[in-house]
Amino acid sequence: MAKHIEPRRTGEHIVSEANGARSRERGTLAAGNCAAGTVLALNGAGNYVPLAPAASDGTESAKAVLYAAVDASEAPQPCVVHVRACEVHGEDLAWPDAIDEGQIDTATNDLVSVGIIVR
Repeated sequence: MAKHIEPRRTGEHIVSEANGARSRERGTLAAGNCAAGTVLALNGAGNYVPLAPAASDGTESAKAVLYAAVDASEAPQPCVVHVRACEVHGEDLAWPDAIDEGQIDTATNDLVSVGIIVR
């Protein structure tokens, strides 16, 4: 029998967040087909992109977690991101394929510095 793997659901990564919309912001995902829970960085234009730990243009610093899946593979798309005052489940985060443990630790610390606690 074929195995079915369900994609991450919207907000599945959330452990807790602040009341109202304090934890979330609207933004633009500039590139990528990203699942809910994808760890994001900001590019030079101030738009979100998937974290790129080996980069040196600012996209190596984790700044947010994507709330719901967004496909920006053909053009930038609006998105909702967690940017502060929340806790997220570490096992439900989507990291880049080639990331190593040291880079995950660095990105986790980046998230803590903006108020996103990884549990």
